[in-house]
Amino acid sequence: MKVLQINTVCGRGSTGRIATDINKLLLEQGHESVIAYGRGEAINCDNAIKIGNKIDFYNHALKTRLLDKHGFGSKKATKNFIDRIIDYNPDIIHLHNIHGYYLNIEILFNFLKEFNKPVVWTLHDCWAFTGHCAYFDYANCYKWETHCQKCPERKSYPKSIFIDNSYNNFEKKKKLFRGLVKLTLVTPSEWLAKLVKRSFLKDYTVKVINNGIDLSVFKPSPSNFRKRYNLENKFIILGVANKWEKRKGFEYFIELSKLIEPDETIVMVGLSKNQLKQLPKNVIGIARTNNVQELAEIYTTADVFFNPTLEEVMGLTNVEAQACGTPVITFNTGGSIETIDNSTGFIVEKGDLENTIRIIRKIKSEGKEKYSNSCIKRANKYYNKNNKFQEYIELYENLIKEIGSIKRLSN
Repeated sequence: MKVLQINTVCGRGSTGRIATDINKLLLEQGHESVIAYGRGEAINCDNAIKIGNKIDFYNHALKTRLLDKHGFGSKKATKNFIDRIIDYNPDIIHLHNIHGYYLNIEILFNFLKEFNKPVVWTLHDCWAFTGHCAYFDYANCYKWETHCQKCPERKSYPKSIFIDNSYNNFEKKKKLFRGLVKLTLVTPSEWLAKLVKRSFLKDYTVKVINNGIDLSVFKPSPSNFRKRYNLENKFIILGVANKWEKRKGFEYFIELSKLIEPDETIVMVGLSKNQLKQLPKNVIGIARTNNVQELAEIYTTADVFFNPTLEEVMGLTNVEAQACGTPVITFNTGGSIETIDNSTGFIVEKGDLENTIRIIRKIKSEGKEKYSNSCIKRANKYYNKNNKFQEYIELYENLIKEIGSIKRLSN
């Protein structure tokens, strides 16, 4: 097979690493594989195609900020990229995030309808079926089920400063994204799959493939973390995010810090310089890190992992924590609750810190060890990235076989 993946980034961030992991597996099995990306530099991929340049990116971002027309810039960059697609002539095109200031969705989808090759589109968020936002649940806005307009999330990503163009964006997306005969949608959780079936994309086949993790890295990993941070006699409550924002529940950790006891401490990983300055004394802040080994050591050291997310497509940090033997507490939001069971964690209602503290004390009294083996077993059983990404390759092969069968029948 010849496979082309398209994503905002290559080899960095969760979606970028998913693309490069699939790419690696394809090459190991003797297939041809290329990743096209729009931002930054490619990591862990020698056969990558860059879409556009910094000028294209800034022009597209400006169009978004001023006119709320995200996805409708980058015309020249997208036309040039389509020439590269035609030259490569892939058997399968796999879309990941097509937002991010680097592609023109009108030009791309009109081309895909003409190109008539199987397309797999993994929805890593909800942007594909809204008129503006990538996440809506924590804003309690469900206009996308009928028609987006007067967007309450206009100033969230992809931010528009002055204009609300959500009505027109919704109309255009609905027209562009429907009617692609050979499109299969993939979601990382049942939660997102159910939302898709309530959207204007409901007529497409939707397959759930959970994101996976590298179990050779995310495993019990002893370290001197406690000694380095003078935490030898502390009960550690851990929070991890790639970027701490309102949706990830930053404020809930600040509130939680007012409720914990002197022998308890909070460790937060992934904070910006500004956020580090805001922390109370009983919260230890660690800046963003791409060192996954260090992250595994921190997960292992923690006594409990707390994920106060207000909306999550899947909740991969929950899985990483469990793989390192640490039980999880998560808010009852999005796909986060699908990643744990009764033996590996607890679900509390959104914003319920009183119950959160009660469960923290329960784990503290029982001991983390009561949950560790179940956590590790669950992560290994369901979230091995090699098994998860093999499901994509099998999906590609099945789609190609279906086309071959149709051709034979028509002849």
